[in-house]
Amino acid sequence: MNQNLSEAPMPLIPCPPPGTRMVVAQLGQTLDGRIATVTGASKYINGQAALDHLHRLRAHVDAVVVGVGTVAADDPALTVRRCRGSNPARVVIDPNGRMPRDAAMLHDRAAPVWVISAPGVAAPAGARAIHLPVRNGCIAPRAIAGALARRGMTRLLIEGGADTLARFLDADGVDLLHILMAPMIIGSGKQGLQLAPVEKLDQARRPVTRVHVFEDGDVLFTCDLRESWERTNV
Repeated sequence: MNQNLSEAPMPLIPCPPPGTRMVVAQLGQTLDGRIATVTGASKYINGQAALDHLHRLRAHVDAVVVGVGTVAADDPALTVRRCRGSNPARVVIDPNGRMPRDAAMLHDRAAPVWVISAPGVAAPAGARAIHLPVRNGCIAPRAIAGALARRGMTRLLIEGGADTLARFLDADGVDLLHILMAPMIIGSGKQGLQLAPVEKLDQARRPVTRVHVFEDGDVLFTCDLRESWERTNV
């Protein structure tokens, strides 16, 4: 844990007041767009400043959303530890009930845990259930955001994994995308963003982007997907 816990507001994203609807997604990757090696090793691609930034993001949202694959692979706590702030609710997208019953978040009592599954799938002990329709093995990102908003969770952080983040981006369900780029080249392994293909460059997203360089070398790209370069430069 960082011994010099920061109380400073997050300067790199808007800090919407409670009740405002905003979806932020974050992805940590290397210069060549990798998020893990061929064996799945990913701790820690990004440096300490980027981890501090991630924890500040958590402190500014109502809920952190991950896919069940991230829970199975990493057993994350998804709590705020590297800065001062309240723990967000933890939300796991788990259409078919694969949530590990020994996952740490189910037992730490640090913050509520919600599991989003298909109708009829029971949530594990320690979690609250949200049931939504499943199509082609997936739950629609906008349906997820809507269900959480109805429960008072309007400021969301989509933290992982890459497939979950891609589904939200493909559904135009992300307002701000934070890409944390580490000065590292792996050359192989799992890629970060893998979105639905486009045929022409004018179909590609071109968000208004701010760049911030952390003191230990990582670079943060804050991409506002609500605005495009073309709209602001006509």
